[in-house]
Amino acid sequence: MSRIKQCFEKLEKSGKKALIPYITAGDPSPDYTVTLMHALVAAGADVIEIGMPFSDPMADGPVIQLACERSLAAGTNVKKVLQIIAEFRQSNKATPIVLMGYLNPIEFFGYQAFSDAAKDAGVDGILLVDLTPEEATDVVECFRENEIDLIYLLSPTTTPDRAKKICDLASGYVYYVSVKGVTGSAELDVDSVKKHVDSLREITSLPIGVGFGIRDAKTAAAVSKCADGVIVGSVLVNTIAANKDHQKEHIADALGAILAPMREEMDA
Repeated sequence: MSRIKQCFEKLEKSGKKALIPYITAGDPSPDYTVTLMHALVAAGADVIEIGMPFSDPMADGPVIQLACERSLAAGTNVKKVLQIIAEFRQSNKATPIVLMGYLNPIEFFGYQAFSDAAKDAGVDGILLVDLTPEEATDVVECFRENEIDLIYLLSPTTTPDRAKKICDLASGYVYYVSVKGVTGSAELDVDSVKKHVDSLREITSLPIGVGFGIRDAKTAAAVSKCADGVIVGSVLVNTIAANKDHQKEHIADALGAILAPMREEMDA
């Protein structure tokens, strides 16, 4: 059983929901990321999503685009991201890690070679934003062979038929994008999120994580009432940007100050 599946099953038994923070690997420096990952776990993270920096991200708003630029400028590439995960795994073998990114760098690396390297590093899942289900057959097999979950995005405009096709390919959990737009771009309508999540439950038994638009403890708690996981990204990446000239311990404390209240409110 994968770490992701174990995590969600354990949370379900305890009546809790997954808190899933996102940060970009190598932002503001590759030397910071492992420390920040441990800080996220200490603040209550159940799963960590790690962005692989890419020069032309299509689903990310300005906050995460700038994080990718800082990371790339600091010399981060796919190999370095995997080295970061492997270093994290030296002391944390339990927290599931999901890589998020785009096809181009993985195609350059080679799907099978990347899948093998990701498995060796301790990656549990991958979300490739621009990998459509129609083009995913061979790619899916590469990751399934290495027991790496392939996680897909679903949006408010995804039709039921297409959502079913996507969910049939996915494993681990599905990521419901709560707003029409890029990351950090709109206010969250919790009632609308609940409606869509309820509809998704009719076509999949996979856990459903909700992301985009979750900025504070109150919103995280509200979303956790209908979703299996709450995904928090832009507010954390913004915090890293605001503190990028400080030591990594200072940034770690700043991230913890955002995430811990979310954990507390979600568990209340």
